[in-house]
Amino acid sequence: MRYNPFGTTGFNISKVTLGTMTWGKQNTEAEGHAQMDYAVERGVNAFDAAELYAVPSTAETWGKTEAIIGTWFKATGKRKDIFMASKIAGPAAFAAHIRKGNLGFSSAQIDEALSGSLERLQTDYLDLYQLHWPARKVNFFGTRGIHSISDDEWEDNFLEILTKMDALIKAGTIRHWGLSNETPWGVMRVLHLADVNGLPRPVSIQNPYSLLSRGFEVGLAEVCLRENIAGFPYSPLGMGRLTGKYLDGSARKDARLHIFPQYTRYSNDNALEATKAYAEVARKHGVNMTQMALAFVNDRDFNHSNIIGATSLDQLKTNIDSVELSLSEEILQDLEAVQRRWPNPSV
Repeated sequence: MRYNPFGTTGFNISKVTLGTMTWGKQNTEAEGHAQMDYAVERGVNAFDAAELYAVPSTAETWGKTEAIIGTWFKATGKRKDIFMASKIAGPAAFAAHIRKGNLGFSSAQIDEALSGSLERLQTDYLDLYQLHWPARKVNFFGTRGIHSISDDEWEDNFLEILTKMDALIKAGTIRHWGLSNETPWGVMRVLHLADVNGLPRPVSIQNPYSLLSRGFEVGLAEVCLRENIAGFPYSPLGMGRLTGKYLDGSARKDARLHIFPQYTRYSNDNALEATKAYAEVARKHGVNMTQMALAFVNDRDFNHSNIIGATSLDQLKTNIDSVELSLSEEILQDLEAVQRRWPNPSV
């Protein structure tokens, strides 16, 4: 395993973080425990969760993933060995079943959400607590941009959030905080307010990033590099598209995009054509397509740890093995050629 400093935290994090959102829906508790056992055996020292998980989130499944991690912590006693990250859900109709719809980032709402996460995880602190998505009207979850904010009822509460995170850090219930599905404006606004008011900066940003979704490079990558914010990318395989399994028919009947067809972000015509072209690059150079896609994400300087997920141990092994692959200049040039033909088809 390779390790590097995670932003300004002082923590040396594994190059890949274990993503957990399938546990409690696609994976059982026993399977989740087996994945954690194997990942730790391979040197992974970071897990990422959210109160929203398992995905798709429903009234029956939200919070289950954290609970599965909590029973593993209790059984193994390994909480102290893991950089544990989780997230608080923001206001959104698709999350109205969470905390009886009491969603947002007020001090009281953060207290309620964090208390629930800590209880399910069977721990008294989180290493990283993230805002899962912005409360304001903004482009996230696959939308390209916004064209008007005339009907946005959001009021800037970033200072209140910063003040609350400062209090939680001083209380020891979280060690650091971060952003997710955020924009360059949002990150820089928060950093400015933190610096002016002497409050703790966010240490990371968890946004989608993959060969099919490189929009992060437009603005956010420079923010991360110049402000020492840890890029913490999710969906590096485009919900499994970049494994090639949907191209060659090897995807199981219970594969995510088969059982959850509502997830169309990586299924538009341009994304499918780009995926075929990336598969051809992998064939040309004799490398595993999954590992090629992950290695590309692993080795961007602005990404400090790549969040990988799997529904089987075989998948998890392949994903973790990506840290051993270094892409040649010839492969990188061929990947860029595909990007020029189909730029950011999934935003």
